Amino acid sequence: MTTTPAPACILPDRKFRNRLIASGGEDLKKCFQCATCSVVCELSDTQKPFPRKEMIWAQWGLKDRLVADPDVWLCHQCDDCSLRCPRGARPGDVMAAIRREAILHYGAPRWLGNWVNEPRFLPLLLLLPCLLLGLAAWVRGPLEKHFGASDIPSRIIISYWSQLPQRLLIVFFAPFVLLDGVVLAWGVVRFWRDLKAGDRKAGPTGRGQSLMASFRSASRRIILHQDFARCTAERPRMDSHRLVLFGFVGLLAVDLWVLTARFNPLLRDVFVYPLNFWSPWKILANLAGGAFLIGCARMVRDRMPRTGRTGTWFDWMFLGLAVAAALTGFGCELLHYARVDPLRYALYVIHLAIVFALLVLLPYSKFAHMIYRATAMVYAAHTGRQPLGGLHEAD
Repeated sequence: MTTTPAPACILPDRKFRNRLIASGGEDLKKCFQCATCSVVCELSDTQKPFPRKEMIWAQWGLKDRLVADPDVWLCHQCDDCSLRCPRGARPGDVMAAIRREAILHYGAPRWLGNWVNEPRFLPLLLLLPCLLLGLAAWVRGPLEKHFGASDIPSRIIISYWSQLPQRLLIVFFAPFVLLDGVVLAWGVVRFWRDLKAGDRKAGPTGRGQSLMASFRSASRRIILHQDFARCTAERPRMDSHRLVLFGFVGLLAVDLWVLTARFNPLLRDVFVYPLNFWSPWKILANLAGGAFLIGCARMVRDRMPRTGRTGTWFDWMFLGLAVAAALTGFGCELLHYARVDPLRYALYVIHLAIVFALLVLLPYSKFAHMIYRATAMVYAAHTGRQPLGGLHEAD
C-alpha cells in the first residue's frame, strides 16, 4: 500500500509581513495580481517572471520563500512596474523591503543587524569608535610593541595626527574588516545553499553556464550597469550608481596601495604618508572621492519627497553616513594642508568614527547589496534562470 506524501505546509510569518509594510511596502495590500508588473519589467524572464509572485508571497508573509528568491535581487528597482501599476501597489518598493529583510536574515548575529539599523542607536554607533580610538591612542605604545608596528620604516610620515598614526589605525580597524568578511562570507554560503534548496523544490529552471562563465557574465553586467540601462522610468539612476561604484573602487585601490606599504616591493624606500597632493595616488583618491560624493548627492536628490521615492531609514542611514564620510574626508585633507590645529584633529576623529560605523554596518546595510546581488546574478546565469539576461533581450 502506498501513501501520498502530504503537501508542504504554508507557514505565513505575520511579523515578517508587518516589517515589510513598515519598511517601504505599505502599499503591498493594494496588489490584486494583474501581472502588469511582470509584463512591463525588462529584466523579468519568461520562466519565472517577477515581481508578481513576490507580491503574493509578501502578502501571505512567506519569508522562507522570499529571502531565498534570487529574483528579488535581479530587480534593480527601476520602478517601471510601480509607474504602470493600475493599483499603485509600488512593487519596486516592496522588492526593496524584501531585500532589506534578506540582508538582515543572512547577517549574523541577527540582533546586531537589527540594532545597527535602529535610528535611536546611531549616536551610540558614532560615540563608541570615538571612545575606542581614545583608548587606542592612550595605550598606543604597548600596542605598537605587541604587534611589531614600531618596526615600520620611518619614511611613513604620519601627520594627520601623531596620536593616531597609520599603523595604529591598521591594527584598530583590521579586526572589524576581518569580521565583516567572515559575516558576509557566511551569509553568502547560506544564501547560495537556500537558493539551491528553493530550486530543488520548484523544479529545474533551464540550462545554465559554468560557474566561471557565470561569474564573468555577472561581473560584466555589474561593471557596465547593463541591467540599469534596460530601465525606462528611472534610467538616470544608472549614472548615480556608476559614479558611486567607480568612486568606491578607486578609493579601495588607493587604500589597498597605502595599507600594503610595508610589504609592497614597489613602494620600498620611496613611500611617504600622507601622500603628496600631486602624487598620482592622491589624485586618484581625490577624483574617486569626488565621483563617489557626486553619485551620493544624486541619490539624495532622487530620494527627495518631490520625486515620490522618499526612501526609508535603511536607505537614508547608509547614504547619510556615506556622504558624511566623503565630506569629512575632504575636510580632513583641506584642514591638514592648511594646518588648522586643533580643528583638523577633531574632524579626523569624526571621520574615523563615521568610517567605523560604515564598517560595522557593512554586512547589515545597503552596502551588502553589491555582495548578495552579485551572488544572485551569478546563480541566475549558472542555473539558466536568466540565460540571456532578461525577458526581452532576445526580442
